[in-house]
Amino acid sequence: MYTVVGATKSRAFRVMWMLEELGESYTQIDAGPRSPEAKEYNPTGKIPALLDGDEVLTDSVAIMTYLGDKHGKLTAPAGTIARARQDAMTFWLIDEFDAILWAAAKHSFVFPEEQRVPEVKDSLKAEFTRAADLLARRLQGPFLLGDQMTHADILAVHCINWSIGAGFPRVNDELGQWAAAMRHRDAFKAAQAKQPA
Repeated sequence: MYTVVGATKSRAFRVMWMLEELGESYTQIDAGPRSPEAKEYNPTGKIPALLDGDEVLTDSVAIMTYLGDKHGKLTAPAGTIARARQDAMTFWLIDEFDAILWAAAKHSFVFPEEQRVPEVKDSLKAEFTRAADLLARRLQGPFLLGDQMTHADILAVHCINWSIGAGFPRVNDELGQWAAAMRHRDAFKAAQAKQPA
């Protein structure tokens, strides 16, 4: 059984949703960023962490990649063209979605108040909207990469959800409807309903 360290309303949700999709058992430690519990597993205090036996893994995307490779699901096989395309989509989402949202968060509540530049958030919102429009044009089927769900779908939907909570403008209708359909998946709902240990 795995243990996910991190609050549900954080990047830990990506890992929880993936574990639900994989049908793998896990417990959750409800730890906030930089909390003593988080620092117990990651000296930086960042969440999530994944405990797999005696091993501690960090970074949500690295964890999802590991889980996909280990269980042979929600990923294309390593060394294939399909995997290269999946990796390209994943890295693009990190750059164009996740990094933008994280920058906005830093200027909202992460940085000490004297280091925040609230004015930068308008340009970040515009950049996110541009990226969302591009992503809508890249939809290739029921999932981002066609007929098979991958962890890139989980990453994208989590970021879209994050953007809503952060007060960003709504994504375009096509992408919004796709994300809404993904939120109706049983595994998504199960991860939302998970009770920490």
